[in-house]
Amino acid sequence: MLGRKAYASLDAVPGPIEIVDVFRRSEFVPEVVEAAIRRHAKVVWLQLGVLHDAAAQQARDAGIEVLEDNCILQEHMKIFGFGRNVFET
Repeated sequence: MLGRKAYASLDAVPGPIEIVDVFRRSEFVPEVVEAAIRRHAKVVWLQLGVLHDAAAQQARDAGIEVLEDNCILQEHMKIFGFGRNVFET
């Protein structure tokens, strides 16, 4: 996607995982959180409209920072402004 390699699952990703950005419906969050815990991710970020209290608490209990119902791009733009192309490498 956009010239980047994609993986079928978190378990297939080589190396450490910093942020798991979840663009799935809320009912799929528990399985994503379980994979994030297995992979020792540092952050689970649930996009706008995505909430799951039990899974979020499970992630926190495993030492993972959790953000719910929040857009990572909007937060990026608040910090870095609208003039920067966030897709540049």
